[in-house]
Amino acid sequence: MKNAFLVHSTGGSPYETFYPWLSLELRKLGYKVAAPQFPTPEGQTLDNWMRVAKPHLAAFDEETIIVGRSIGGPFVLRLLEQTPTPINAAFIIAGFCSGPVLPQFQPVVHTFIDKPFGWKKIRRNAKHFFVYHSDNDPYLKEEKGREVAKNLGVEMTLVPGAEHFGLTRGFTEFPLLLDDVKSVSR
Repeated sequence: MKNAFLVHSTGGSPYETFYPWLSLELRKLGYKVAAPQFPTPEGQTLDNWMRVAKPHLAAFDEETIIVGRSIGGPFVLRLLEQTPTPINAAFIIAGFCSGPVLPQFQPVVHTFIDKPFGWKKIRRNAKHFFVYHSDNDPYLKEEKGREVAKNLGVEMTLVPGAEHFGLTRGFTEFPLLLDDVKSVSR
Protein backbone atom coordinates (compact mmCIF):
# COMPACT_ATOMS: atom_id res chain seq x y z
CA MET A 1 0.00 0.00 0.00
CA LYS A 2 1.32 3.43 -0.91
CA ASN A 3 1.35 5.65 2.18
CA ALA A 4 1.93 9.39 2.41
CA PHE A 5 2.70 11.12 5.70
CA LEU A 6 2.40 14.93 5.73
CA VAL A 7 3.95 17.16 8.38
CA HIS A 8 2.85 20.79 8.73
CA SER A 9 4.73 23.84 10.02
CA THR A 10 4.96 25.71 13.32
CA GLY A 11 1.59 27.30 14.01
CA GLY A 12 0.18 25.36 11.08
CA SER A 13 -2.19 22.54 10.37
CA PRO A 14 -2.81 19.88 7.73
CA TYR A 15 -5.52 22.17 6.33
CA GLU A 16 -3.22 25.02 5.29
CA THR A 17 -1.11 25.94 2.27
CA PHE A 18 -0.89 23.24 -0.40
CA TYR A 19 -1.62 20.30 1.94
CA PRO A 20 -5.38 19.92 1.18
CA TRP A 21 -4.65 19.97 -2.57
CA LEU A 22 -1.69 17.58 -2.18
CA SER A 23 -3.75 15.17 -0.07
CA LEU A 24 -6.41 15.03 -2.78
CA GLU A 25 -3.86 14.55 -5.58
CA LEU A 26 -2.03 11.82 -3.66
CA ARG A 27 -5.29 9.96 -3.08
CA LYS A 28 -5.92 10.07 -6.85
CA LEU A 29 -2.53 8.35 -7.25
CA GLY A 30 -3.57 5.60 -4.86
CA TYR A 31 -1.90 6.86 -1.69
CA LYS A 32 -3.39 6.44 1.75
CA VAL A 33 -2.70 9.89 3.27
CA ALA A 34 -2.04 10.59 6.95
CA ALA A 35 -1.80 14.27 7.88
CA PRO A 36 -2.10 14.54 11.66
CA GLN A 37 -2.40 17.76 13.62
CA PHE A 38 0.77 18.22 15.67
CA PRO A 39 0.75 20.37 18.83
CA THR A 40 1.85 23.88 17.89
CA PRO A 41 2.91 26.35 19.10
CA GLU A 42 1.80 25.18 22.56
CA GLY A 43 3.47 21.87 23.34
CA GLN A 44 5.63 21.93 20.21
CA THR A 45 8.55 19.68 21.15
CA LEU A 46 10.23 16.83 19.36
CA ASP A 47 8.96 14.36 21.98
CA ASN A 48 5.35 15.54 21.65
CA TRP A 49 5.49 15.38 17.86
CA MET A 50 7.03 11.90 17.99
CA ARG A 51 4.12 10.76 20.19
CA VAL A 52 1.70 11.90 17.49
CA ALA A 53 3.74 10.25 14.71
CA LYS A 54 4.55 6.97 16.47
CA PRO A 55 1.29 5.15 15.59
CA HIS A 56 1.96 5.91 11.90
CA LEU A 57 5.53 4.54 11.83
CA ALA A 58 4.31 0.94 11.63
CA ALA A 59 2.70 1.70 8.24
CA PHE A 60 5.97 3.02 6.76
CA ASP A 61 7.30 0.79 4.00
CA GLU A 62 9.24 0.93 0.73
CA GLU A 63 6.34 2.75 -0.97
CA THR A 64 5.90 5.43 1.72
CA ILE A 65 6.59 9.10 1.06
CA ILE A 66 6.96 11.79 3.73
CA VAL A 67 6.45 15.51 3.09
CA GLY A 68 7.49 18.19 5.60
CA ARG A 69 7.38 21.98 5.40
CA SER A 70 9.38 24.34 7.65
CA ILE A 71 9.77 22.61 11.07
CA GLY A 72 8.30 19.62 9.26
CA GLY A 73 11.68 19.35 7.50
CA PRO A 74 13.81 18.58 10.54
CA PHE A 75 10.97 16.45 11.89
CA VAL A 76 11.04 14.33 8.71
CA LEU A 77 14.78 13.86 9.29
CA ARG A 78 14.10 12.75 12.89
CA LEU A 79 11.46 10.30 11.65
CA LEU A 80 14.00 8.83 9.23
CA GLU A 81 16.37 8.26 12.14
CA GLN A 82 13.70 6.07 13.76
CA THR A 83 11.70 4.41 11.00
CA PRO A 84 11.84 0.62 11.28
CA THR A 85 11.68 0.24 7.47
CA PRO A 86 13.32 2.33 4.74
CA ILE A 87 10.84 4.44 2.77
CA ASN A 88 10.57 5.49 -0.86
CA ALA A 89 11.03 9.27 -0.65
CA ALA A 90 11.27 12.30 1.61
CA PHE A 91 10.29 15.80 0.45
CA ILE A 92 11.56 18.74 2.52
CA ILE A 93 10.15 22.19 1.78
CA ALA A 94 11.64 25.32 3.38
CA GLY A 95 13.40 23.07 5.86
CA PHE A 96 16.53 23.37 7.96
CA CYS A 97 18.80 21.25 10.10
CA SER A 98 20.62 23.78 12.27
CA GLY A 99 20.31 27.15 13.95
CA PRO A 100 20.30 29.95 14.31
CA VAL A 101 16.66 30.59 13.63
CA LEU A 102 14.77 33.81 14.26
CA PRO A 103 14.65 34.42 18.04
CA GLN A 104 10.86 34.20 18.25
CA PHE A 105 11.00 30.62 16.90
CA GLN A 106 13.91 29.33 18.99
CA PRO A 107 11.72 28.15 21.91
CA VAL A 108 9.61 25.92 19.64
CA VAL A 109 12.31 24.56 17.31
CA HIS A 110 15.34 23.92 19.49
CA THR A 111 14.37 20.36 20.52
CA PHE A 112 14.17 19.40 16.83
CA ILE A 113 17.67 20.60 15.89
CA ASP A 114 19.83 20.78 19.03
CA LYS A 115 21.03 17.18 18.81
CA PRO A 116 23.23 16.21 15.82
CA PHE A 117 21.43 14.38 13.02
CA GLY A 118 22.36 10.80 12.13
CA TRP A 119 22.90 11.59 8.46
CA LYS A 120 24.20 8.14 7.50
CA LYS A 121 21.09 6.45 8.92
CA ILE A 122 18.79 9.09 7.43
CA ARG A 123 20.29 8.59 3.94
CA ARG A 124 19.92 4.81 4.31
CA ASN A 125 16.26 5.09 5.29
CA ALA A 126 14.93 6.76 2.12
CA LYS A 127 15.57 5.86 -1.49
CA HIS A 128 14.94 9.41 -2.78
CA PHE A 129 15.27 12.90 -1.29
CA PHE A 130 13.93 16.20 -2.60
CA VAL A 131 14.73 19.56 -1.01
CA TYR A 132 12.94 22.78 -2.06
CA HIS A 133 13.77 26.27 -0.87
CA SER A 134 13.02 29.81 -1.95
CA ASP A 135 15.39 32.65 -2.76
CA ASN A 136 13.35 35.05 -0.62
CA ASP A 137 12.24 33.05 2.43
CA PRO A 138 11.74 35.63 5.22
CA TYR A 139 12.41 33.05 7.96
CA LEU A 140 15.14 30.76 6.63
CA LYS A 141 17.95 31.85 4.35
CA GLU A 142 18.58 29.86 1.18
CA GLU A 143 21.74 28.45 2.80
CA LYS A 144 19.57 26.52 5.27
CA GLY A 145 18.02 24.54 2.42
CA ARG A 146 21.41 24.03 0.79
CA GLU A 147 22.76 22.65 4.08
CA VAL A 148 19.96 20.06 4.24
CA ALA A 149 20.50 19.08 0.59
CA LYS A 150 24.26 18.77 1.03
CA ASN A 151 23.86 16.50 4.05
CA LEU A 152 21.42 14.34 2.09
CA GLY A 153 23.68 14.23 -0.96
CA VAL A 154 21.17 15.83 -3.34
CA GLU A 155 20.73 19.09 -5.23
CA MET A 156 18.37 21.65 -3.76
CA THR A 157 15.56 22.87 -6.01
CA LEU A 158 15.34 26.66 -5.81
CA VAL A 159 11.80 27.98 -6.27
CA PRO A 160 12.10 31.73 -6.99
CA GLY A 161 9.76 34.07 -5.13
CA ALA A 162 8.09 31.32 -3.08
CA GLU A 163 8.94 32.94 0.27
CA HIS A 164 8.09 30.27 2.90
CA PHE A 165 5.77 28.30 0.57
CA GLY A 166 2.78 29.64 2.48
CA LEU A 167 -0.52 31.26 1.73
CA THR A 168 1.00 34.75 1.46
CA ARG A 169 2.54 33.59 -1.83
CA GLY A 170 -0.53 31.69 -2.89
CA PHE A 171 0.85 28.22 -2.29
CA THR A 172 -2.46 26.41 -2.36
CA GLU A 173 -0.99 24.07 -4.98
CA PHE A 174 2.57 22.87 -5.60
CA PRO A 175 2.66 21.13 -9.03
CA LEU A 176 6.46 20.72 -9.00
CA LEU A 177 6.22 18.70 -5.79
CA LEU A 178 3.48 16.51 -7.27
CA ASP A 179 5.55 15.94 -10.42
CA ASP A 180 8.48 14.81 -8.26
CA VAL A 181 6.21 12.48 -6.29
CA LYS A 182 5.00 10.97 -9.58
CA SER A 183 8.60 10.54 -10.75
CA VAL A 184 9.36 8.16 -7.85
CA SER A 185 5.96 6.47 -7.50
CA ARG A 186 5.19 3.04 -8.89
